[in-house]
Amino acid sequence: MLNSTRIQCIISPIDMRKGIDGLCGYLASIGQNPSNGETYLFTNATHNRIKLLCFDGNGVWLCQRRLHRGRFKWASQTDLVFTLSTEQWQWLISGV
Repeated sequence: MLNSTRIQCIISPIDMRKGIDGLCGYLASIGQNPSNGETYLFTNATHNRIKLLCFDGNGVWLCQRRLHRGRFKWASQTDLVFTLSTEQWQWLISGV
């Protein structure tokens, strides 16, 4: 599923009730193309959930992870989007 080498983190929290269409609409509103082959990572305001949106050439994958305890470490930059390396992605999902 995750065949993209670039993971774009969306800094602003989103409403986790959004599905594929809502997230694609949000990406379009900030000048991103959800079908460009990159993977997009979203979080909620409390940073205990993340969603991953990935276009694989045939369709769109939407995955979610929820922490029962703790929070994901999240950037507090003024940019709307930043890129994670594969190593940083592994750190994020491992709780480093």
